[in-house]
Amino acid sequence: MKSSVEPLEGNKVKVYVEVEEAEFDHDIDRAFKTLAKEVNLPGFRAGKVPRRVLEARIGLGPAREQALRESVPEYLSKAVREHDVDLIATPEVEITGGQDEGPVEFDATCEIRPEITVPGYGGLRIELPSVTPGDDEIEEAVQTELRRHGGLEPLDRPAETGDFVTLDLAATRDGEEVTGLNTEDWSYEIGQGWVAESFDDELIGASPGDELTFTATPKGTEEPADFTVKVTAVQSLTVPELTDEWVSENLGEFDTVDEWRADIVERMTEGRLNQARNQLVSKVTESLAGLVDLEPPESLVNADLQRRVQNTVQQFQAQGIDLEAWLSATGQDTNAFVESLRGQSHEAVKVDLALRAVAVAEQLEVEPDELESEYVRIAMQVGQKAKDVRKAYERNDAVPELISQLRKSKALDWLLHHVEMVDPTGAVLDRDTVLGHDHDDDDHDHADADDQGDDPVTMSEATTNEEDPS
Repeated sequence: MKSSVEPLEGNKVKVYVEVEEAEFDHDIDRAFKTLAKEVNLPGFRAGKVPRRVLEARIGLGPAREQALRESVPEYLSKAVREHDVDLIATPEVEITGGQDEGPVEFDATCEIRPEITVPGYGGLRIELPSVTPGDDEIEEAVQTELRRHGGLEPLDRPAETGDFVTLDLAATRDGEEVTGLNTEDWSYEIGQGWVAESFDDELIGASPGDELTFTATPKGTEEPADFTVKVTAVQSLTVPELTDEWVSENLGEFDTVDEWRADIVERMTEGRLNQARNQLVSKVTESLAGLVDLEPPESLVNADLQRRVQNTVQQFQAQGIDLEAWLSATGQDTNAFVESLRGQSHEAVKVDLALRAVAVAEQLEVEPDELESEYVRIAMQVGQKAKDVRKAYERNDAVPELISQLRKSKALDWLLHHVEMVDPTGAVLDRDTVLGHDHDDDDHDHADADDQGDDPVTMSEATTNEEDPS
């Protein structure tokens, strides 16, 4: 087989393939063996009719036609591998010679993944939530904890904002009870604004024994309801005085106020770090996609959209939810729902192309042991042997794409270790702190699988999809 590739306009190439007659004859012979299984001839067992006998009976045409149908995709696949053609859609194949006799010639117009450059990827700057709580936030957290240990004391005055009222609550609409708004002996803090518009205002000035009636619109609804509220008690919250003695007696793991306050700050900081880490990958990929000027090929967008829809359907099924019923209940139709995901697919393709470009620019390659480690990881996920997973990828020509996925993971890792991170005030955040490193080496190589497993921010958060080759 001989093949060549000619670039075309846009992200397309034309692959030319020529198969010598002698080579193609092996495919014809294979086709005859297949046809032999479908023909019953006296004196021969099924599938055992010799080619010369079968050819004399039915002619060469049916076998040649079947050989073309079966072998052309195989020859094209071989040519695509030889020339590293990165197909992203089904090629348009035209047989130009050899339909009846002689060498087989055909060409295939192939849409390929565009190769882009991403100027400025090394200078990305993203904004993340501040990881340092402010003094006011710390004090609010301290007071919240103190209130949990506080006690309610009865008052002999009308209720004010901040007081707790114990009440019996009833709400109706057109004579029917409003779900969730009928209860007895409920302790409610005035000023929370949980129930309905003007509800808290109606309670101000109330005293034990008062019965209030008014109309208000419950939170989360658009229709007003008729409220009847009977106040049975008015109380104020008394919080304990914050002292070392109180801390040691009520918070056994701490002996002083300073120790307790430091623990609160540490927990708040860790919570904010987790928020920042949860946003990190999406912020980096969003900024990276913003550097891509190319309009993504529709075939790639549609392929991602199809995967996205399939994943959504599977998630609904796993939760026991019928998608059609859910769409009907939410007033959506299937087409509108699918199209609502197209924007995500559009951005995902831009991210995919950009990560591939970064991998090329930074010469990020995958070593054989890294590829083998990935086979092992996948094997553990699917409950198979690593050698069987490797064979499945090789059998389905999926190894190049798996390598691309690993290179993209390395590219994302590279970006995470070079992006500038700032908080809403513009203050630069310490990259190692956000990534969860316990050292100051920004150039530490996190391509190693063991290192990735230890990082709070891992490459599994990348936005690309990995296909099961089997």
